[in-house]
Amino acid sequence: MKEHLLQVGAPDPELKNSLVLDEFEYDEQAGPRDTEVEQAACYFNGSEYPIGTYVQSGSEILQCAGRGVWIRKGERETSPFSPLDAHRP
Repeated sequence: MKEHLLQVGAPDPELKNSLVLDEFEYDEQAGPRDTEVEQAACYFNGSEYPIGTYVQSGSEILQCAGRGVWIRKGERETSPFSPLDAHRP
C-alpha cells in the first residue's frame, strides 16, 4: 500500500472511537457482540469515516469494515517528523 493514508494519531478515550479488531478476529457474518452496536460508519477520535476507508494510527493501518468496526490490516513505517515539524526551520 503506497498511497498516502490519513494519520489519525492515537485513540483518545474521551472521544468516540469504534472497536478495533485484528483481521482474524473479525467475522462479517457473525452476529453483533454484546459490547458492539452495529453502525454504518467507523469513528476515530470523534470523526466519522465511511465503511471501506483506510486510516493510519501510528504505524497501524486500519480499515473501516461492516458493522462500523476498525480492522487492523498491518503496519508501515512512519516518518519521524509530524506534518507540523516539516514547516519549522
